Amino acid sequence: MSDAVQTQSDVVQMEVQDGVAVLTLNRPDRLNAWTAEMERAYFATLQECANAPEVRVIVVTGAGRGFCAGADMQALQAIGEGDMESSAEEHARYPQTLPLSIPKPIIAAINGACAGIGLVQALMCDIRFAAEGAKLTTAFARRGLVAEHGISWILPRLVGPARALELLLSGRVVLAEEAQALGLLNRVLAPETLLEGTLDYARELVVNCSPASMATIKRQVYADLDRGLPDALAGADELMFESFTAPDFVEGVTSFLQRRDPRFAPLGA
Repeated sequence: MSDAVQTQSDVVQMEVQDGVAVLTLNRPDRLNAWTAEMERAYFATLQECANAPEVRVIVVTGAGRGFCAGADMQALQAIGEGDMESSAEEHARYPQTLPLSIPKPIIAAINGACAGIGLVQALMCDIRFAAEGAKLTTAFARRGLVAEHGISWILPRLVGPARALELLLSGRVVLAEEAQALGLLNRVLAPETLLEGTLDYARELVVNCSPASMATIKRQVYADLDRGLPDALAGADELMFESFTAPDFVEGVTSFLQRRDPRFAPLGA
């Protein structure tokens, strides 16, 4: 898994190396503002990564100075002026929760401005690292919009209802340091070390963690958000007993006893 593989579209680029796929939103002249074309390319690339055995972890970042500054304002203006074709395109889309169903860890490396639907994409990643001083905002209320794309579901689960409402109602800008304190971010790193620090964490998952275990854990966490404790416990117990008969359990114990890195099979092998 050491050979680099690169694929690209005009708006989303992908590079795979050492088991990590780096997806880069690529409209730097527009701070990677979100368009229907970018959405189709991004979600299609995520699904490609889900099906690629050489990909074990996914990192998402932005080209240039921003992560994603929200929806492209020209597209929003067209919808506001009654462009029915743009409006239909807005509704004929992937569910924004698609990343939650990808059976591999997705880590956002938020390198700059992250607003509106750009913030939604970051929140739909499983883990979020950001550069010091990066600006995050929900923005919707300041554009005459509502809490779109599932953010009213995911944000309260990350920061609690009161904090979610404060961020959604005000649309104020939050710097990375405050966002970490609120629970939106896992880590804040110096801008010059953000991507490499994120990749270091991703490679640690690749080397040490079972792809099958990570896929199951991710599925458990999101499913259990809407389940009671008894159901969650019963489901976890069933999965635990199943894991005792899986090859990865034997390999995990054996590699620990032999003091070597584990050799876990790719997902679906």
